[in-house]
Amino acid sequence: MTLERALIVGASHAGAQLSASLRQEGWTGEIVLVGDESALPYQRPPLSKAYLAGKCTLEELAIRSAEFYTKQRIQLLDATVEAVDRAAGHLSLSTGESLPYDRLALCTGARPRRLPTPGADLAGVFYLRTAADVEKIRDATRPGRRAVIVGGGYIGLETAASLRALGLEVTVLEATERVLERVTAPEVSAFFDRIHREEGVNIRTGALVEALSGDGRVREVVLAGGESIPADLVIVGIGVEPNTELAAAAGLVVDNGVVIDDQARTSDPAIVAAGDCVSHDMARYGRRIRLESVPSAAEQAKVAAATICGKSKTIAALPWFWSDQYDLKLQIAGLNTGYDEVVLSGDPTRDRDFTCFYLRAGELIAADCVNRPRDFMFSKRVITQQVPVDRAELVLAGSA
Repeated sequence: MTLERALIVGASHAGAQLSASLRQEGWTGEIVLVGDESALPYQRPPLSKAYLAGKCTLEELAIRSAEFYTKQRIQLLDATVEAVDRAAGHLSLSTGESLPYDRLALCTGARPRRLPTPGADLAGVFYLRTAADVEKIRDATRPGRRAVIVGGGYIGLETAASLRALGLEVTVLEATERVLERVTAPEVSAFFDRIHREEGVNIRTGALVEALSGDGRVREVVLAGGESIPADLVIVGIGVEPNTELAAAAGLVVDNGVVIDDQARTSDPAIVAAGDCVSHDMARYGRRIRLESVPSAAEQAKVAAATICGKSKTIAALPWFWSDQYDLKLQIAGLNTGYDEVVLSGDPTRDRDFTCFYLRAGELIAADCVNRPRDFMFSKRVITQQVPVDRAELVLAGSA
């Protein structure tokens, strides 16, 4: 009797979790986890933090040990998938091989958005998504060197903190009027702006990059208006794009990600998907959303594994995120889209711990908690259960 084979394309958080969850859900057939990096599947959030700062090794970032995959009979395959033939039920690999499957999961992740300016292909211009990316950046770092980071989002600010720890001079260029503008309230943006300036980072907002210039290697960043900022290295952190080409070429529905339902099924019910590459309708928010979150990727992967095994689980958990910068841990519960009021507990203009609660029509929908883990747990519970809250209770949250 031939065992059924489950193929998982993509060996990061979602793919690694899906492979483990398949065994937990009772899958007895083959499991092949296909990834295009030779290392064991590893945690990506620390790349811009502890790994870049040299505080941990890649081995320490492994999601699970090599022994785990061996014991669970999960085959790790280092290859690039070039095409999915749904009719024949096989994948075409870059090696020229064809790999048949009975069940297929797409966990193809996302890639950094490229900087669309002249000079972006010069040596010394980096993106940060993989361990190999970080190793290239570290090779270019020396105390006193001048690093320019394009993008004042979480990746940009985390990278700034890590490079300051390595002794570099750091400038952050943000095109909008404040850092983290797309994801936080002005009070939270002002807090992180203050913290980074106190740590010696030069924050420039309203800074539009017109070009990068140099003699084969980047030497300066040219802003709209003509100002030039000297640079020994440039790191671009302007968001990511989902890797949907494989799914689209296979005829699956794609809309800012591979579209899945609440059981992680794509438009082909025989194919599931999970992680940064997917978008799905979230009843809580009344729209289709693509989340870039390790906890969300893990939940989607667990649901996808259950679906493959013929069980019924649904994606329902509250989205949450985190960011580490210096001695600060920011924990985010929920999505603040559509908020009409903020309530602050603590003083972000002078403290190093506070919470910004986001309300919509009086209901708590999200919270940014800096060095306040109890506020974070409180917020997750209240938002998930839609418990009514009193504004005075929120203001006093951190002192409870």
